[in-house]
Amino acid sequence: MSAAPAIRRLRAANLRRSGAMAAYLFLVFFFLMLPVVVVVLASVSNTSYLVVPPRGVTFRWYRAVLDNQEFTGAILYSLRLALVTTLGSIVLGVAASYALVRLWVPGRAAISAVLMAPLAFPAVVIGVALLQFYSALGVSGSFAGLVAAHMVITVPYVVRAVLASLHGADAAVEDAARTLGANRWVAFFTVTLPLIRPGVVAGGLFAFIVSFDNVPVTIFLLDVRHVTLPVKIFTSIEYGVDPSIAAVSTMLIVATGLFLVVAERWLGFHRFV
Repeated sequence: MSAAPAIRRLRAANLRRSGAMAAYLFLVFFFLMLPVVVVVLASVSNTSYLVVPPRGVTFRWYRAVLDNQEFTGAILYSLRLALVTTLGSIVLGVAASYALVRLWVPGRAAISAVLMAPLAFPAVVIGVALLQFYSALGVSGSFAGLVAAHMVITVPYVVRAVLASLHGADAAVEDAARTLGANRWVAFFTVTLPLIRPGVVAGGLFAFIVSFDNVPVTIFLLDVRHVTLPVKIFTSIEYGVDPSIAAVSTMLIVATGLFLVVAERWLGFHRFV
């Protein structure tokens, strides 16, 4: 009976700590989401300038974005660039990851560090370095050069995700397939690739999002005829900000959020972050 008051005090202390932690997490979440809320509210304002809270509610700014050929052209160019970059990053990233895990490669640790190096360097530094390199080669402003630049910053995400899947896949299954007569290519495509598919898809999703949203590298390498959507938004702010910028930003936020929700429910995206 004498222990009952102590137990009650312990439970009360635990409740207070839980309440304090919940309040702290709410404040952190609110602080992180407040800019998003501001952008969304500004995108539906009935005024021709940004104001929060909105004065009236209208969706005409979304229609204005979709009717603007510069914005729609930038969206299509960004999608094409991100898709090509993602495909190339998956091919190179899967090949590199497989070699590092399944094959004997001299200097494996050094190669892995080089593959991951773009994650440690500031994107602006990479953009300036690639601009100078492309200018020396005479390929500055080309679509192929822009794809290669994006692959530099997206391949590490594919490698990281695929490495995690390969370490979790049993190599004996592939060995068994080869023992039964399959060559290395057949064994990889019929046995190993299905096993590591979650990592491949997760790496591809990372690569697509990073490529589509990139500004620091892209802005140095674009030609005068084409522009990506993030760069278009960035440069449009120079001439004044109206709710159409908030509208297209909201569209990006919603699309990226849905993208990640689907990936999380389908793959368990958090395992590769």
